[in-house]
Amino acid sequence: MKWRQMIHRAFADESFPFSRHGRSLCAWLALALALGAPACSDGGKPDEHAHAEGDAHDRDAAEPAGGEHGAAEHADDVTLTPEALAANGVRIELAEARLLRPTFRVPAQIAFNRDGMAHVGSPVKGRVSELFVKLGDEVLKGAPLLSIESSELGEAQSDLLQKRSAARTTRPAVELAKNAYERAKGLYEQTQGLPLTEVQKREGEFRAAEAAREAADTAEQAAENKLHLLGMSQAEVDHLTTTGEIDPRFAVRAPIAGQVIEREVTLGELVGPDRDTLLVLADISKLWILADVPEAKLHTTAVGARALVLLGAEQDPKQSHWCEGRVTFISPALDPGTRSVRVRIEALDRHPELRPGVFAQAEITAHVEGSEPAKPVLAVPDAAVQTVEGETAVFVPVPGEPGTFAKRVVRVGASVGGMLPVFAGLAWGEAYVAEGSFILKAELGKAGAEHRH
Repeated sequence: MKWRQMIHRAFADESFPFSRHGRSLCAWLALALALGAPACSDGGKPDEHAHAEGDAHDRDAAEPAGGEHGAAEHADDVTLTPEALAANGVRIELAEARLLRPTFRVPAQIAFNRDGMAHVGSPVKGRVSELFVKLGDEVLKGAPLLSIESSELGEAQSDLLQKRSAARTTRPAVELAKNAYERAKGLYEQTQGLPLTEVQKREGEFRAAEAAREAADTAEQAAENKLHLLGMSQAEVDHLTTTGEIDPRFAVRAPIAGQVIEREVTLGELVGPDRDTLLVLADISKLWILADVPEAKLHTTAVGARALVLLGAEQDPKQSHWCEGRVTFISPALDPGTRSVRVRIEALDRHPELRPGVFAQAEITAHVEGSEPAKPVLAVPDAAVQTVEGETAVFVPVPGEPGTFAKRVVRVGASVGGMLPVFAGLAWGEAYVAEGSFILKAELGKAGAEHRH
């Protein structure tokens, strides 16, 4: 069979070095060999070269077409448009070594920074005539919040003006009494022109005038201090004493810069010092995360320790966010009911989802006395690793194909502080998808489903 195929190919080739008659002769020879001649030589041993060529021909026939082979190589590739990559937050980083330290996770809750809060009341009694802010407004320090019409304030201003006028009238009397005393004293000492009793009388009048002036000045100062207690500044008091115009309107101003988070007052409402709070301001640029650390983990918790706060569900990477912070305070008291200690974490970034009252999880870096320093290892964020068809994998960019990513199977260890150590499958300095890999997994799953159908 092999000889027949070889001869047939040779004669079919126009370049074969035989004449037309030679081809006919050889054709008869081929026919004779096909009908009866054994396809052997050298004592009946099959031609090994012919056998190898036939096997090669069989392999060529069994190998799939070049296009099918290329499709198999790209079965784990995903291609997205630039718009889709931006919409899903796909971010590429270079794999690098990180210092991973053991952590533990505890429940937490976002709270206002109490060092940046102010409860605003009214030092005067009166009715609210104007409201300048509403709930949620951002205000600067010193900005007016509301205005109060206060008869009490007006009366105090009038009292100051009266006391000030009275103090002024005592000053000329003091000068006259002083001059009369000094003249009488001089005449007595020089010529004995006045009796000693007259000198003593005039001295008593002078001392009485001085005492009256001091009393008037004290009364004036007391009236001014009352205005300060009612909330008037020194500039406002000076303006009152200069112009003499009474203004019973009092402006309640913001003691700090922040957001109005509570407003418990309405227009026309009667307010006074007996009300603790009319408005509450809070500086929301820095919030607290209050974590409950169990008693068993307390010895590994230290002030200054790094902490990561998880907002949202960890199972939904698109809706979750890791916020970095530091432990700033550890309560000295243990809650006997929960056997836990309240630990305060200050957030270092201001994510929109960082809202007071929101529940979260805090992953605190453990501190162990006497432990050996950790060594850097190749690590990637938790969000970079996906489970695809039972395999742990990351996605890496395909060189020369923008927007195309290939699945790369990796071997990772346990998560430490939101990072997974990578033991195999990814090299240092190699590009990989650090965020947004969930959309690549979803697209790969869709492509696989379409291929199976």
